[in-house]
Amino acid sequence: MKRMLAVAGVTAALLLPGCRDQQPSEPDTGGGSEATGSPTPDITPPTSIIRPEVASEVVEVERLSPLEVTIPFGDGGYSLNAEAVAALDELVQSDQLAEGWPVILRGHTDSAGTDDANLRASRRRAEAVAKWLVEKGVARDRIEVIALGEQRPAAPNAHLDGTPDEAGRAANRRVTVTVTAPAENVPAEDADDANGGPSNN
Repeated sequence: MKRMLAVAGVTAALLLPGCRDQQPSEPDTGGGSEATGSPTPDITPPTSIIRPEVASEVVEVERLSPLEVTIPFGDGGYSLNAEAVAALDELVQSDQLAEGWPVILRGHTDSAGTDDANLRASRRRAEAVAKWLVEKGVARDRIEVIALGEQRPAAPNAHLDGTPDEAGRAANRRVTVTVTAPAENVPAEDADDANGGPSNN
């Protein structure tokens, strides 16, 4: 009997290590955070609250262009007639003048008379316009007066047969007003060269 118990004890001793080796193992999940049971963090890139069409929109500010106005003196002399005053009324309501930009007044004549007389007449016309603008509140130090006489005609002073072109001469008796930003303050009327010929009172 003792022998049988001894054999049973040896058998049990041999079987116990085997049972310990047969402990159930945890399933292989492939490693990573799932193997430890921890949830994988959800990493989502931040989303902009600005709509693409709004973000890409560019606001363009409209830029004022230089303003050029012709003040007629078609009847001759140095007085402002109704047509001249109407043109000046539009000028004083312009955005360019409201910006405080410099004002250049260029006086012109037709070709009748001497060069010196025409220069004096063209200056008096420009000064008449300057006086009107100052009375309307434009600072005198913004205004520059340039006398050009008959040198920059807007129209022919004579027909091809040499007779006076009265309509052309009337068009040449004028003051041109240029209102432009200081950086753009350059002489105007270069296109008048194509007309050729002189201008006067």
